[in-house]
Amino acid sequence: MSSEQTEVVDLGPGGAQAADHLALPPSRRRVIARSGDGRQIVCEGLVRIYKVADLEVVALQGLDLVVGVGEMIAIVGASGSGKSTLLNILGGLDAPSAGRAVVAGHDLGQMGRRERTRYRRRVVGMIWQQTARNLLPYLTAQENVELPMTLDGRKGRAERAQRLLELVGLGERRDHRPDRLSGGEQQRVAIAVSLANEPEVLFADEPTGELDTTTSSEIFGLLRRVNEELRTTIVIVTHDALVSEQVQRTVAIRDGRTSTETVRRTELSDTGEHQVISEEFAVLDRAGRLQLPKAMVAALGLKDRVRLRLEDDHVEVWPDTGSLVRPAPVAPSGGSAASAATASSASDPAPDSPLQRPDHPQESRR
Repeated sequence: MSSEQTEVVDLGPGGAQAADHLALPPSRRRVIARSGDGRQIVCEGLVRIYKVADLEVVALQGLDLVVGVGEMIAIVGASGSGKSTLLNILGGLDAPSAGRAVVAGHDLGQMGRRERTRYRRRVVGMIWQQTARNLLPYLTAQENVELPMTLDGRKGRAERAQRLLELVGLGERRDHRPDRLSGGEQQRVAIAVSLANEPEVLFADEPTGELDTTTSSEIFGLLRRVNEELRTTIVIVTHDALVSEQVQRTVAIRDGRTSTETVRRTELSDTGEHQVISEEFAVLDRAGRLQLPKAMVAALGLKDRVRLRLEDDHVEVWPDTGSLVRPAPVAPSGGSAASAATASSASDPAPDSPLQRPDHPQESRR
């Protein structure tokens, strides 16, 4: 093994080496070796605004995200949270309105049309939920896998396509068209297509959304194998708990921002058995904002504003149960209602500072 290859093996998490028959090309090895900080995807203050008639829809509102080289993560969120918009930007299908998005050293906000096309062909691979977006119905599995390499002018297309189909377990069905393949087999071919040009990052949008539980598990197992053997960074957008709970990190998006992250690790129990430990973290953006999990907000009845207290190593948050009276709107005639509201406000004690705990034993504390 050359010293250049050795540097790459030492970089990413897991330490898994690429399979011999699908070894990384020298050009890609150099790209990974240059990413000394280990970050494959970096989003900073990412904003995307769509105009619909006379309205502006803010799909992303200053989103921050970092994904490491060789990492496999899941992105989850409710419909309209912004996860599909994020995937389209990272995949080179859309451009951000503001902020910064960098994938494998490519600044997506600075790309022209030709650069974006080249980026989609050579740097990233995409897997969609709908088969029609992954495969051409009139081509065989082999021909579908060869197509991206043909468009990029690569040699040795037939041999590489055959090897990829063998990797996904469909070597014997390479001459079948999509209508003669099951849903799971079609997604396997789609994975092979996405790997045709040796992408550095693989994006999957609901890859198991139309599959049964057993087939979904098989597809996820295949994605994990690709991640471990080829050291390809994989980002999966999913609603499938089977997928999101089996990756090391799950990022939740809410209202156009990353809200929480769930990090999983495996530890040995006292009995010597492996157990998965999950920890949920709130994401603090560059402006110091964070979104509290909805379950915590509901449990404590948090709304409008909350009280904070700074401790030595943490910040406490609890409901504001003070008796602050908000002044009523001033009447046009300047009548008694406005005067009474002003007097009432003046007679009330001043509210405590939000960084001081009021002496109310009945208050809930978190």
